[in-house]
Amino acid sequence: MTVDTLQIQQQLIVRQRIRLMVNQYEIHAVSADGKEAGILAFAQQKRMAFKEQVTLYSDDTKTTPVLGFKARQVIDLGATYDVTDANGTPIGLFRKNFKESLLRSTWHLEQPGFGEMIGRESNLTVAILRRFVDSLSWLPYHFEFLIGDRPAFSVIKKWGLRDRYVVTIHDPQLDRRLVAAMAVALDALQSR
Repeated sequence: MTVDTLQIQQQLIVRQRIRLMVNQYEIHAVSADGKEAGILAFAQQKRMAFKEQVTLYSDDTKTTPVLGFKARQVIDLGATYDVTDANGTPIGLFRKNFKESLLRSTWHLEQPGFGEMIGRESNLTVAILRRFVDSLSWLPYHFEFLIGDRPAFSVIKKWGLRDRYVVTIHDPQLDRRLVAAMAVALDALQSR
């Protein structure tokens, strides 16, 4: 993947690979007919790290890092995660609002010069069921990220044996690297 290819995408599909000891994700482009197209990035959550960390690579050989995100704090339910490019240059940050997330998961996402986006689970009933009925924690969910009252992007978890997300970018100025990082984080960090 090149950053230029990622930046022109209006929609992404994020698919989790089934692995026992590590979280891995593939980020795909979407073809004109709405189907999964070429792989844009491959993500892997670092195992047994003191600080949560995920690196996104150009492919599953993991030879060329593209971006990543890492927690600022060791263990914190409302930790802030810095998103950086391959050279370590900051491209944004996100954090979970722990208090608001008790009933409905809420995330704050910032892109420099762009403003703060707030993402919430759209369906309060599904959010509550997923939290309080363990056997329903697999239910799909839908996050809408807004800048004020304007849609920025959405992430919809689809039904299936493995986690699959459709990401739709509504704002053309949004850095797709930040969107890709947040989409992966919604799966990798959602239960924390």
